Amino acid sequence: MHTPRLRNVILGIGVGVVVAYFALVGFVAQAQASLLYHPTHDAAPRSALRPWVDHGAVIGYARVLPRPATIWLMTHGNAGQAADRDYVLPSLSPSDSLYVLEYPGYGARPGKPSRTSFDAAARSAYRILRAEHPGVPVCVIGESIGSGPACALASEPQPPDRIVLIVPFDTLVSVAKDHFPWLPVRWLLRDRWDNIRALSRYHGPVEIFGARDDRVIPVSHARHLAACVPTAHFHLIPGGHNDWASGGAVMIRNS
Repeated sequence: MHTPRLRNVILGIGVGVVVAYFALVGFVAQAQASLLYHPTHDAAPRSALRPWVDHGAVIGYARVLPRPATIWLMTHGNAGQAADRDYVLPSLSPSDSLYVLEYPGYGARPGKPSRTSFDAAARSAYRILRAEHPGVPVCVIGESIGSGPACALASEPQPPDRIVLIVPFDTLVSVAKDHFPWLPVRWLLRDRWDNIRALSRYHGPVEIFGARDDRVIPVSHARHLAACVPTAHFHLIPGGHNDWASGGAVMIRNS
């Protein structure tokens, strides 16, 4: 006697679960940019770096030396802004110049964050440095999500002399699947950096630093990337995702 009613209750619960799931999928699809990118917009940041200006616009922050041994272009992580990255200076040789790219939509730079805008900004900045410093090695540092645009530069006609990746991913899809295993991230994710593919034809040296206790991008992703790149050298460093600049575990050299 109660079977039809019970069946209707179960059916109603099932329909509710399905509706809630697809509503959540829709929310993530619409909100993924705000979930992935966390810019700040400090108009007067306190930093040991100085504004890097091109054609009257600030495109990053830099430590500029008159005769650098090496030029480093840094594509930073998904939070904050370029001026924050003066913490990388102790990891560099005092004879090297550092240019930290400001992403579109970060700091005072106009635009919207995306894979397309990040990669385009990185290519433009890289070509500026190559043109302004002929004969000087130009190398790249990619931090966290910045490993995506850093690896994309491997396809440049004159690729970076060295690529250093700090707490990187192998593919962004695989990291998203770790965090959201119950979502169809393979077709939801719009910004699909694939560092394995990007480095597949790069023959220069690659240094990869993976953090042992990283919960943002688990170290397994850095290990997998290193295993897929024949010229890569993997370094396991202590701490979590944002601890790499403390304790001197990461030393960045073009040698």
